[in-house]
Amino acid sequence: METITSSLNSDSIDVVHDVAILGSGPAGLTAAIYAARAGMSPIVLCGINRGGQLMITTDVENFPGYKDPVTGPDLMIQMEGQAERVGATLLDEEVLSVDLSHRPFTLTTNTGKTHRTKTLIIATGAKAKWLGLPSETALYNKGVSACATCDGFFFKGKDVVVVGGGDTAMEEALYLSRLVNSVTVIHRRDTLRASKVMADRALKNEKIKFVWNTGIREILDPSEGKVTGVRVLNLLTDEESVIPADGVFIAIGHQPVTGLFKGQLDLDQDGYICVTKGM
Repeated sequence: METITSSLNSDSIDVVHDVAILGSGPAGLTAAIYAARAGMSPIVLCGINRGGQLMITTDVENFPGYKDPVTGPDLMIQMEGQAERVGATLLDEEVLSVDLSHRPFTLTTNTGKTHRTKTLIIATGAKAKWLGLPSETALYNKGVSACATCDGFFFKGKDVVVVGGGDTAMEEALYLSRLVNSVTVIHRRDTLRASKVMADRALKNEKIKFVWNTGIREILDPSEGKVTGVRVLNLLTDEESVIPADGVFIAIGHQPVTGLFKGQLDLDQDGYICVTKGM
């Protein structure tokens, strides 16, 4: 079957792309750049919000080629421009369903368009994990957040809690320390999982204090319609206590955005796509 490649009228049933890429974060755009330079005219289905997790990241210090830190949004703007310059087409469409049962693969988006492609590159990334508490759900956007750069401004001069012990939690805590009165990091273990650089910065920050070996039992207080604190449990002593706070930022990791592929691709127990050796 002869392949017809088009970067514009991709909703036509006669168009079959060589490559379609799901996701517009660093992985998706890197794939787009390489595919475009190979003459494959890839389309990138960017989703509702371009750029992935880096769009809510402050300073990126470990990306090659940047002597000084670069903000996540600035880096993604550069990558988007590079991808488009070499021939990739970026589409602000969210894929709602996929059919991988036969080639060409079929992708249906929120615009009602259908894209067909010989090859599909999945770069859908991950989204924030949540604690799963009813009080967390009740107070979401009422003092509970998973994005300090998005919501930190609203807590200027106030006291906040960050839940987690990895790089994301340390980044959230460090960013918030510039705005708020105090940051309390609550972690289930007695040591941080964050990289040494990030951990050292947070541990040396006078505005950040740590509560170790502790889990969140409840976010207070749904009955007031706002965050007033957190009820915590010391995992060593089983003692409960309340830590007053005006905001709670959840930073306990991420989960893969792979729900589209359930039943069509092999996923592990955490939802990650299983691959064979060499992929």
